[in-house]
Amino acid sequence: MKPSRSFTFLIALVLLTNFSALCQSLQKRSTTLMGGRFDITIVDRDSLSAQQNIDRVIAEISRIEMLISDWKPESQVSKVNQNAGIAPVKVDREVFELTQRAIELSKNTNGAFDISFAALDKVWKFDGSMTQMPSREEIAKSVSKIGYKNIILDSVNSTIFLRLRGMKIGFGALGEGYATDMSRKLMIKRGVAAGIINATGDMSTWGKQPNGKKWIIGVTNPFRTHKLIGTIELSDGAVTTSGSYEKFVIFDGKRYSHIINPTTGYPSTGLISVTIVGESAEIANSISTSIMVLGKQKGRKFLKTFPGYSGIMITDKGRIIKIGNKIRLKNRFF
Repeated sequence: MKPSRSFTFLIALVLLTNFSALCQSLQKRSTTLMGGRFDITIVDRDSLSAQQNIDRVIAEISRIEMLISDWKPESQVSKVNQNAGIAPVKVDREVFELTQRAIELSKNTNGAFDISFAALDKVWKFDGSMTQMPSREEIAKSVSKIGYKNIILDSVNSTIFLRLRGMKIGFGALGEGYATDMSRKLMIKRGVAAGIINATGDMSTWGKQPNGKKWIIGVTNPFRTHKLIGTIELSDGAVTTSGSYEKFVIFDGKRYSHIINPTTGYPSTGLISVTIVGESAEIANSISTSIMVLGKQKGRKFLKTFPGYSGIMITDKGRIIKIGNKIRLKNRFF
């Protein structure tokens, strides 16, 4: 007996799907960009095309780096910082709108998130060069230069002006999240099947693995960083983690991390790690960083203003707190 046309079509569809998966090539590359490590994974029709698209991702991130990296003196953001208290600086619309979004976030967190925190980089250093605790006077002096209300935007002329001499803005991990989002957008536009752009824990994903399964993202155990607390399955979304467990200094037995409360000038306390899952890595990173400063109670309330995002908070006592209902931590090891 001959199989029905519909059954024949089903067999052909399954064979075509399997053949398509087998023809896909998964290629990876790691590189240093924006002052950190980027791991780029591309699933494309063949290895050559995948490698060419990795080159395009690197070019896109490098382009963004030349716009917003405050450690590159020739970048637009560096020119804004160099002219603090002197004159407005015209920037690309892309930089202007990124700054605009950051200021809006500052308003929504009452200053817990503030891109002008960069003035504190003269006081707190987490590169191994610090030998003593900063004085209260040094911290107070730097905090006096912090304040998103002193970032003046002119939409008509697309300029940014820092009102106070010595002010600095810096996008840090927020910029990395933005770069991964833009890279994903570029790859989707080019018809690339799937991939992950991982900027030291800020990840943008799209599509699925060649075997048809979602990407599996590990969540680091902040107390034993070589281990995981569990995994998250993800496709067509982003996940970011902000934590105080990698960059820190210890003075008189007390640990001070690199996530600074802009209003006090001192490192945040209470939470050791916040992981956020949602559509955009830029937004997810801004949420995770803000919650690290706000703390678990205010942080949970803040997350409710972003209905498409969920997360996991880990306290410095080791307690895991799930926030939102759209995140599923699988294979828990903690």
